[in-house]
Amino acid sequence: MDEGQRQQTTRGIWADRGTDSMPVLIMDVEGTDGRERGENQDFERKSALFSLAVSEVLLVNMWETMVGLYNGANMGLLKTVMEVNLQLFGGQQKSKTLLYFVIRDHASLTPLDNLAATLRNDMDRIWEGLNKPEGLENAQLKDYFDLKFSSLPHKVLQPENFEKAALALRSQFVDKKADDYVFRPEYKRRVPADGFPHYAEAIWDKVVSNKDLDLPTQQELLAQYRCDEIAAAALVPFRASIEALRPRVREGEIVQELGATALAARRQAIAAFDEQAARYHAEVYKKKRAAFIQAIDGELQSLALNQVKNALSQAAEKFASESHKALDEAADRVSLEGALEAENSFSAVVGAVRKRVTTWFGKIVDSLTIEEADWNLESEVKQLEGMLDATTAKLRQAEMERALEQLRRNAQDTLGEIISDRLNNPDDDMWTGVMEGFDTANTQAEDQLQRRMDMAEVGDAEQRIKLQRKLHRGLWEDMVGALKEEVADQMVLLKLRTALEDRFRYDENGLPRVWRPSDDIDAQFAVARSAAQALLPQFSRIDISASKTLPRPISSGIGTYFPAGFDVERTMTLISGARLRELNKRFGREADALYLEAKRAMVTTQNHVPIWVMALLVILGWNEAMAILFNPIYLVLTALIAGTAFVLHNLRLWGPVVRAAGGLVNVANDHVHELLVEAVNRTDPGRNRTAATGRRRKADRGEEIELEPLSESQQDLSMVDAEDASNSNTE
Repeated sequence: MDEGQRQQTTRGIWADRGTDSMPVLIMDVEGTDGRERGENQDFERKSALFSLAVSEVLLVNMWETMVGLYNGANMGLLKTVMEVNLQLFGGQQKSKTLLYFVIRDHASLTPLDNLAATLRNDMDRIWEGLNKPEGLENAQLKDYFDLKFSSLPHKVLQPENFEKAALALRSQFVDKKADDYVFRPEYKRRVPADGFPHYAEAIWDKVVSNKDLDLPTQQELLAQYRCDEIAAAALVPFRASIEALRPRVREGEIVQELGATALAARRQAIAAFDEQAARYHAEVYKKKRAAFIQAIDGELQSLALNQVKNALSQAAEKFASESHKALDEAADRVSLEGALEAENSFSAVVGAVRKRVTTWFGKIVDSLTIEEADWNLESEVKQLEGMLDATTAKLRQAEMERALEQLRRNAQDTLGEIISDRLNNPDDDMWTGVMEGFDTANTQAEDQLQRRMDMAEVGDAEQRIKLQRKLHRGLWEDMVGALKEEVADQMVLLKLRTALEDRFRYDENGLPRVWRPSDDIDAQFAVARSAAQALLPQFSRIDISASKTLPRPISSGIGTYFPAGFDVERTMTLISGARLRELNKRFGREADALYLEAKRAMVTTQNHVPIWVMALLVILGWNEAMAILFNPIYLVLTALIAGTAFVLHNLRLWGPVVRAAGGLVNVANDHVHELLVEAVNRTDPGRNRTAATGRRRKADRGEEIELEPLSESQQDLSMVDAEDASNSNTE
């Protein structure tokens, strides 16, 4: 210590053992009022807390003139240190600490007791004002600290008294028998000597890492306050320019000028902040500048993310709609050209649309990217890729569904003709032809499906197998549907009737049969009917024995050839047993009607007019015929009558003509009768009543007329006429 100048003697913390074999470790701690550190009180607080935590006795060296002062006595520092000490070690500390206040340069007339009372009141006030941790709200100062006070006279003005007081003070640390010996048992830390370095190091690490001691200086406080004001002022024009665009973005609009506006507003705000805040404390300015930039970047990023979300939504919709449209156009081109081209494939069409959408989205992202800002939109770009991948998967699935539907339609058109032809011309090879057509359609559809899957980039083997099984099921169901249409009740009856007619009404050369009395019509009918009825069981169930693609037995293909859970065995039955019996009965009735018709035709052939009668009519009627031919009037009348009769006969209008003629006759009869009655009345009025009575009796008698039964020949003719009318209506 140089007496010629005033400067700080102790820097940091110094520790050494006491002299004269004194078993005490003494630490000399840097003062709290040195000009060397200025406003930086960080080390002062940490060193004071460290001393308070590890010491049994803490000597607080202060001038007499500082007693009663708050800042002068560093009471604020003591409050901070005690508060942090209570937070860090209050719940663990088992022993007390002696706070020994040594008042230097005690030259006034104020007694030590009064000075001690002032300091004690200050300590109580400080303790009451501490922010105590949870569980220690009711802790008292005496639970952790004992207070002791002593004073030293002025060393220069009272050197002798100073020496005596110093020796007396020293004796309190040396003489164990003294009543005022300071190292009492309740102050012991109970730390072994060889473990004290580690103990002290742990305490120091805990003190250094505590942020409650990092209190700012006055200059730092001013810089913090002014930087906050400057930042708030700079945010006003920044937010004004940004908030003008926020409603448009919130409504889902893509604001093209958002990126440029945000960048300009950001730079202007930072420039305004730097212009004013750069004059203050450098460290505070840097921290506040970083916080200010983070705040404006946060607002910009929030706005940019909203715009990107709008762009994501529009990009997904744009991609889906344009892809659907492009795929439909490609499908139309394929249907017109009749072949698949590379430029019309799924991957080419969807890839082109995806490239356009990605480029459009990339431009929006680039316009929102700020190089100076510590944020990017890569995650949103990845999100778009994920959305496009998901949409592409859905489009691929829809395209495959469309391909399956198209392949099924193509196969159905081809197979439908084969099924119709084979079932309309049934024979022993009917199901062989149907299965050959099914195998051909199945093979062609599988080949085209493989090409479609390759062009759509369906790389998943399981998905490809699943599509193949779905195609197999669809083709099978289409075939079964076409077969069931052909074996509907009316269709089956028509096929059986056609088969019966082909064998019964036509000969081996396909010419119509004309039945003669010598023909065995019963035997021919029995053979034709048996052959037609034999077709009915053939229609009832699908025979796959001729197929080269279907598994054997077909039920073994469930899960391999067909999708799992498909009951293919149930679909093979086309006509149930009950329907089969009903159709057999109905066909029997129709066959009987055909048989009766043939019988009736034979009877008609047997009852025709003999040739000799026709020759006799020609000979006897020759003169009358010549008279008609050579007489114009007879010829015209005969032609008119014959033509009218021919027309009426062909149009089957004899019934209406007869009814009309009968009506005219009745009207004429009534009119003549009325004329006769009037004539009689003129001559004999008395007969009027008799005539009227006669008409009433005639009417009553007419109402009582009953239908007479037809003779047997008339019944046969009526049946023939009815059947002829039925046949004509059917034709």
